[in-house]
Amino acid sequence: MTALAGPGETVAAKSYDVFPGGKGLNQSLAAAKAGAEVAHAGAIGKDATWLLDLLQSAGANVDQVQVLDGASGHALIQVNDAGENSIVINGGTNRSLSRDYINSVLDTVGPEDWLLLQNEINELDYVLTQAAQKNLAVAFNIAPPDERIQGYSMDAVRLFVLNLHEAAALTGKATQEDVMAALQHDYPQAASVLTLGGSGLHYLPVGGSAFEFLPAHKVSPVDETAAGDAFTGYLLAGLSLGASFADALAQASAAGALAVTSAGAASSIPDRTAVDEFLRGQ
Repeated sequence: MTALAGPGETVAAKSYDVFPGGKGLNQSLAAAKAGAEVAHAGAIGKDATWLLDLLQSAGANVDQVQVLDGASGHALIQVNDAGENSIVINGGTNRSLSRDYINSVLDTVGPEDWLLLQNEINELDYVLTQAAQKNLAVAFNIAPPDERIQGYSMDAVRLFVLNLHEAAALTGKATQEDVMAALQHDYPQAASVLTLGGSGLHYLPVGGSAFEFLPAHKVSPVDETAAGDAFTGYLLAGLSLGASFADALAQASAAGALAVTSAGAASSIPDRTAVDEFLRGQ
């Protein structure tokens, strides 16, 4: 479509496609493609068991995924001619996780692991509280932000991955400068990454004195859907595999750039060989 639909507006789409996706699936898929050992948890409906095959084909363990009655989560994504998008989601079965199930998953996570969370599931306040009690390291991509985030305990979070909209919702600040200052002041136990799309990103290591800047790669965008998920998955994979924060960010930035050059969500996430080749050409 030439434009994203606004309030009260109807626009004509040029095509309609169905792709696999979901922020958790996309990020697990990206981390597995990057070479990390990944165990995916969550819930799908009986309408989407084929998603398990997709994760397994990338090397992710799906033994903990629940198949529940009801529809899986879905997202309706508009994409304009510039590759920009607008997304409406329905959580579906991912909003049906029980505390017993959550406890069973957390029992398999060790202190050397990363617990990667998104804001698409229910009981996140419970997950975060239990993670802190178990001394687990949480990486939190607060997407999509909603009214629940102000009630979360963030003590277990060791890494935030946020775009400016998400960071503003978390901190309550309006400007980029105020957002970065609040992240540094309010969450000293966590590293922070503030992604700005084609304008690059700012990042703050734990204990850092100031945010540092990493420019974006110049590519021709087709669809920005899942670019942030490709970035997040590759970043966590790099950290899990022992890369420095800066090196993991470089890999993640390249993965995110490549993702916008293809249509779809999970289908746009690049393989590690493509990311390495892209970086060699820069």
